[in-house]
Amino acid sequence: MSSEPWGRVDETGTVYVRTADGEKAVGSWQAGSPEEALAYFERKYEGLVVEIDLLERRVRTTDLAAKDAMAALGHLREQVTEGHAVGDLAALGRRLDELVAVVDARREERKAARARQNEEARSAKETLVAEAEELAASEQWRTAGERLRALVDIWKGLPRLDRKADDELWHRFSQARSAFSKRRKSHFAALDSQREETRRRKEKLIAEAEALSDSTDWVTTAARYRDLMQDWKAAGRAHRDVEEGLWTRFRAAQDVFFQARSEAFAERDAEQRDNLARKELLAAEAEKLLPITDLKSARAALRSIGERWEAIGHVPRDARPAIEGRMAVVERAIAEAEETEWRRTNPEARARAAGLTGQLQDAVDRLREQAERARAQGNTAKADKLEQELAGRQALLDQALKGLQEFGG
Repeated sequence: MSSEPWGRVDETGTVYVRTADGEKAVGSWQAGSPEEALAYFERKYEGLVVEIDLLERRVRTTDLAAKDAMAALGHLREQVTEGHAVGDLAALGRRLDELVAVVDARREERKAARARQNEEARSAKETLVAEAEELAASEQWRTAGERLRALVDIWKGLPRLDRKADDELWHRFSQARSAFSKRRKSHFAALDSQREETRRRKEKLIAEAEALSDSTDWVTTAARYRDLMQDWKAAGRAHRDVEEGLWTRFRAAQDVFFQARSEAFAERDAEQRDNLARKELLAAEAEKLLPITDLKSARAALRSIGERWEAIGHVPRDARPAIEGRMAVVERAIAEAEETEWRRTNPEARARAAGLTGQLQDAVDRLREQAERARAQGNTAKADKLEQELAGRQALLDQALKGLQEFGG
């Protein structure tokens, strides 16, 4: 920079700087040449330029507070105004004015940003309050409780509002949390009472189960255990720290009974399988009586087999229809033989059969004669009708004759 336009040194050593309002004394120099004097005050000007450069950079690139920026500006303006430097002081003033405008704009921007942030924080807190008030009525105790704790952490991370607004929202938020906590405490108190009652009910069920464990009334006791199990399920759950122990005792009592029943049934099943083998031998013996040729001896043999059959006892349930069916075949054969014998030797039945046969024979003879007469007279329709009736009576007669033969007739 040339010093000629901005300053000079007079013969007394006074240093002047030129301004728009004329020259202005900025200092005195007695230790050297005028050039050295001007160079010294020009360096002071350059120092001011550097300080303004630094302040501009801080204002434009950092979060320097407006208050601190204005204080620094005031200090620099004071130095420029006092003018203890040689250079374009008016240009420095204009730069400071421009920087004031920048600081003012940044202040307004930050003010607007704070307003937006405050509004966003208010909206966020109102949203948290609304959710907390909704959760206050929830019965999802764990989920709602965890969410409310999370909402507190979110609240703590939000900026504070003005004291009145912040206190009002916090009061609603806190009331919602308190209402939920109160309801949850009441719920679990009632649940504890209910679970204690469940424990007492299950203790009674265990006592009955243990009393039944040595019963040998397998059917009735097994049915009762099924009822007890339904009662157990209907009772609900006791406290977690006792539920498993209660169940273990209840199952243990049943296990004693059902293990004893299984052993008894295994022994019974072995006995019944042996009974089945013995009854199969008797069934085979009975089947040798077929066909029935000597009714009297067959009846006596079946009676003997039946007595031994009854003495044997039960067989497995799934084998019972087949083995009893084999005996039933023989019993039916003897019953049919007895029926046939009875019909053959029953005088009254024989007389009824003979009488019926005679009546049918008379009817057949009469219908045949009437049919022949009608045809001889040319009454074909009447003859056809009588012959149809004759065919029916003849069929009945043939059947009656066959029955009569069974009586030896």
